[in-house]
Amino acid sequence: MAREQDSRQAVTDGVTRRRPLRRKHVEETVEVAVPVRTAYNQWTQFKTFPRFSTVVHDVEQVRPTVTAWTIGYGPLRRRFAVEIVEQDPDSYLAWRGLEQRPSHQGEVEFRPTESGGTAITVRMLLEPRGATRRLTRSSKVTQVTARLVRRELLHFKQFIEGLGQEGGAWRGTIRNGRVQHDHPEPPRSRVAQWPVG
Repeated sequence: MAREQDSRQAVTDGVTRRRPLRRKHVEETVEVAVPVRTAYNQWTQFKTFPRFSTVVHDVEQVRPTVTAWTIGYGPLRRRFAVEIVEQDPDSYLAWRGLEQRPSHQGEVEFRPTESGGTAITVRMLLEPRGATRRLTRSSKVTQVTARLVRRELLHFKQFIEGLGQEGGAWRGTIRNGRVQHDHPEPPRSRVAQWPVG
């Protein structure tokens, strides 16, 4: 469903930040019958997306915050890089495409449900440039994108509920595209083997 959003704020663990999506975007939610931690842990295993997705063919981890995705239908393929700009374990993940045409950004939220499951909400915003901008102004493109996101969420639901547990986890926190370390690294000397201090 396309919705008009004004600027909203997310509050997670006392930290308030602006959401990346403030204009028309696609938003879909699905409830899965696994705890938040399990759903989140599996979602962050990007390399497993081809196991349940009909459009994702490959995901390669380029750097801790950058992945390269290959998507498409049939013989049509498109490869693009995505940067994770915000990530809070068990609650939130936001990304932006690093490509210029069409640019996109998105976010996914994980919320516990009363039944002990998880509500997963995905929001995506495509920002076409050039000639593709005219093609994507149609509400039909938004509807097709919304159906695709909904279908992929349902595939994830079947996948994680079938497993019953995550196949791995990455529990790091990311702020402004940078991994936040629990323990900062000690200062290093510019001269090899010399202690600092």
